Formats: sequence, structure tokens, C-alpha cells
Amino acid sequence: MHIQEWLENIPAVSVYLLVGLVIGLESLGIPLPGEIVLVSSALLASQQGHINPVILGAAAVVGAVVGDSIGYAIGRKGGRGLLAWLGAKFPKHFSAGHVAMAEKSFQKWGMWAVFFGRFIALLRIFAGPLAGVLHMPYWKFLIANVLGGICWAGGTTAAIYYIGVVAESWLKNFSYVGLGLAAVLGVVSMLVVKNRAKKASAEIESAPAENVPAVD
Repeated sequence: MHIQEWLENIPAVSVYLLVGLVIGLESLGIPLPGEIVLVSSALLASQQGHINPVILGAAAVVGAVVGDSIGYAIGRKGGRGLLAWLGAKFPKHFSAGHVAMAEKSFQKWGMWAVFFGRFIALLRIFAGPLAGVLHMPYWKFLIANVLGGICWAGGTTAAIYYIGVVAESWLKNFSYVGLGLAAVLGVVSMLVVKNRAKKASAEIESAPAENVPAVD
């Protein structure tokens, strides 16, 4: 069976649940391709009438907000020991350099680091747990979390959906194109973050360790 025919037979509710679950787990702190899943599903919605883009966007927003909130609670309870454990389990994502870079962003931007971090691949998995570790006031975190979730998840769904509708005549293999575009965006953002993480790691090695104060 052709992949497009296979996608047509996927129940809409399964797509909504998959998007919400993957984005929720990524927001919670587990490295998963949330952006790729969201982009691919939005393109699917633009080509298949049984997928409602509004419900899809809502599922993505709920997954993002709930996942981040759970990550915040876990980070608040686990403290820096949690970051050390994550660093051992996922060294490519939670290395000392990545953590240091994320902490600097939080110290500089506060709640806005949660909002803008939603748009950067690697920072998405840091936002919730790190905000909890740094004891950011929950009301500030919640505002930034909800706004960021709506703008990123809802905005991405809407943008990709309408791009897919407009480009329907030439997007025959839309699933592959969507995956390719999302992968390119993900790689670019990861390279930028990794470069900043290396600089932060170098600064850590050249200077004595200091305790990072809680975010006000």
C-alpha cells in the first residue's frame, strides 16, 4: 500500500493523541521529535479532510502545556540531582554545556526564556524541568508556558496547514517533504544551540563553579 493511502486510513483521533503525547513527552524533558510529528500531522491535515486542523492544534497546545507543567513539577522536586541524572542518561541533550547555556538564558530572560525556548528544538526539553529546578514562581512559568504553547503549537499547525493547502498541486509526496523541512529546521536549531553550549562549557571549565540563584 502506498504511504499516502496508508495515512488516509489512520483514524483522526489517533493522530490527535499521537501529536499530544509526543509533544507532551518532549516538553516533559524526554528528547523526542515533537516538531517533526507536528509538522507532518499538519501537512496531513491539509491533504486529508478527516483531520481537523483546529482539533490538531488544540491537541498540540494541550500536550505542550501539560508536558511542561509536569516537567516543572519534576524539576522542582528533583532539583539539580535531576539534571545530573538526565546528563548521564541523555548526554547529547543534557550535557554540562547545554545546561549552562539554558541556565544563562533563564537568568537573563526569566519567564520569557520559557516562552521563546518553545521555538528552539533543544531548549524545549529544558524549559519545564529547568524552571522547576531554578524555582521560578509557578504563576510566571504558567503564563509563559501557556502563551508559548499556543504560539508555537497553534501557530505551527496553522502555518503548515495553510502552506499545505496552497501547495497542494505540487506537494504530492507531502509526508516526505514535511519530514525533510522539519528535519532541516531541527538540525539548524540544534547546531546553533550546540555551538552556544560549547562556549558555555568552555567558560565553565575556565572558571570556578558558582551556584546559580533561583529565578525570581
